Amino acid sequence: MIDLSKPKLTEDQPAPAPAAAPTPAPTNDNSGVDAQKVDMFLMMNSKFFEERQLPLIRERLMSLDKSKWGLIQSLQYNDPTTSLIISILAGSLGIDRFMIGDTGIGLGKLLTCGGFGIWTLVDWFMIKGATKEKNFIKLQPFLY
Repeated sequence: MIDLSKPKLTEDQPAPAPAAAPTPAPTNDNSGVDAQKVDMFLMMNSKFFEERQLPLIRERLMSLDKSKWGLIQSLQYNDPTTSLIISILAGSLGIDRFMIGDTGIGLGKLLTCGGFGIWTLVDWFMIKGATKEKNFIKLQPFLY
């Protein structure tokens, strides 16, 4: 019977070197961001955006150049809950609108004492949506 197992080495022959795993060539591909990074970003920042805006943000982030990823992560967003609390406490002075960047509306609320209270009450229900919209506007220049 013929033995087909490993060939036996003699003292004259050196042992063959083990095959090394091929190493991937380094690439400088800046074509897209990893899906895991995008999902983590959305998980951490979803409260800052409207629910309807999240699919668009995900799509744009997936096709984003990797060199812009650091800029996207360094953006600071206004918290809608904080805006609501400030609106309840000092909304008649327009501070809530100044905080999110609506200077004109903030000035109008300041000069009219919150639209004689009516504007303040309406803003209690609308300030969270306005804050999320302003956050999306802040993110848009980096997505396109």
